[in-house]
Amino acid sequence: MDKRNLGLWVLTALVVGNMVGSGIFMLPRSLAEVASPGGVISAWVITGFGVLMTALVFGNLSLRKPELNGGPQNYAKALFKENTHSSLLGGYLVSWGYWVANWSGNVAIITTFASYLSTFFPVMESKNPLFKIAGTTITSGGVITFIVCSILLWGVHILILNGVEGAGKVNFAATAAKVLGFVLFIMACLFAFQSSNLLPFYQPVEGEGGVSTGFLGQVNSAAIATLWAFVGVESAVVFATRAKKKSDVKKATILGLLIALALYLSITLLVMGTLTQHDLVSSQKPLVDALKVAIGPSGGMIMALLGIISLTGATIGWVLLSAEVPFQAAQQKMFIPAFLKENPKGAPVISLWITNLCTQLFIFSVVSNSMAQAFDFMIFIATLAFLVPYIFAALYQLKLVITGDTYEKSDHKRMVDGIIAAIATIYSIWVIYAGTADIKTFLFGVALLASGIVFYPLVPKKGYHKEKNPVE
Repeated sequence: MDKRNLGLWVLTALVVGNMVGSGIFMLPRSLAEVASPGGVISAWVITGFGVLMTALVFGNLSLRKPELNGGPQNYAKALFKENTHSSLLGGYLVSWGYWVANWSGNVAIITTFASYLSTFFPVMESKNPLFKIAGTTITSGGVITFIVCSILLWGVHILILNGVEGAGKVNFAATAAKVLGFVLFIMACLFAFQSSNLLPFYQPVEGEGGVSTGFLGQVNSAAIATLWAFVGVESAVVFATRAKKKSDVKKATILGLLIALALYLSITLLVMGTLTQHDLVSSQKPLVDALKVAIGPSGGMIMALLGIISLTGATIGWVLLSAEVPFQAAQQKMFIPAFLKENPKGAPVISLWITNLCTQLFIFSVVSNSMAQAFDFMIFIATLAFLVPYIFAALYQLKLVITGDTYEKSDHKRMVDGIIAAIATIYSIWVIYAGTADIKTFLFGVALLASGIVFYPLVPKKGYHKEKNPVE
């Protein structure tokens, strides 16, 4: 069976669908908590530029090193000397980190789906206590939300088991519907926009303990949240082995980024201009509340329905991506061999089961916390984990530039690509620095990444020799 069945528009839909997922629905509230309008817009501009550089790195590598397509783990492996334990360990740890980032990020998307579904079923937000476990109060709304999230996760699981191509087409339809819906949202909110809601454009934001955060601190705080919006820009690269044409991978990556960036900037500004600062910070579903202001109660229902469709598509795309990452890594002999198993429809069955069981475990977070709190925590963990493969891809691009590999008689292009890779590396390091200010988040993220060492002995070592210098 020919697996190269994903065309340009399906690949672009995967990129847009994975980027324009939960972020567009919850980020306006998350950003309003940590930054004034001036800080938010500055963070968007910096993030958009940084991610564009990262997208150019991925797109360039997909053309210069097509044999390494299938995920950023291949670039981490190629960064070190071939057939050494350093190359295997580098590829494995990036595969592990990227996989963890994917399935933990799925929790944020699925809980956002539940948040928007609660528009039709308010009982999902009930704070009525049922019982306590280890000092944690379990609410009736939390239990119902947990059941809803679990149904969505395993419904998508069954869909993908019936074939990756079919799931990709469903994701394409959902992505097309949400892009159209967002255009209508933008048109409606233009009439309700109040510039006074953006004033003061800049003011210090009071955080925990009454500590005020200045402009640069606000940009730092908003940077990791805005990056979450663009996570998924590498989706076309991960599915490159299933693409009809190699050239479509770079085109889909850049086109998807530009579509997502236009939607994000437009919608964030409109939501901030439609709702007051107080209403925005306290909102569990900011786009629904914004459309209620724009066209009345029916607007909220329309936006909630659009959110449900969009987030269903995003869940399909991200679960697909989450299962594909360890599957591709196992094919490159950089992951646990059991993840290689496919069913007769070509779906990576073992990878899918283990990925979704891990996601299910983290969905328990909604039982006691609000959906907004669960979203905030998971995007921090997932985004920090995503930055590891992004840095390795940029470093590998720098290696090609320095060695001249694939740049015969192309000095100008070599210099340009070197500048792009350097900017992408600096940007990723800056976001890690900004996002690890909270030591609890940092330690939890490191623990998830480090847990991969426990399973490293299961990775086949045949063909790898012990190098003289272990950091080659």
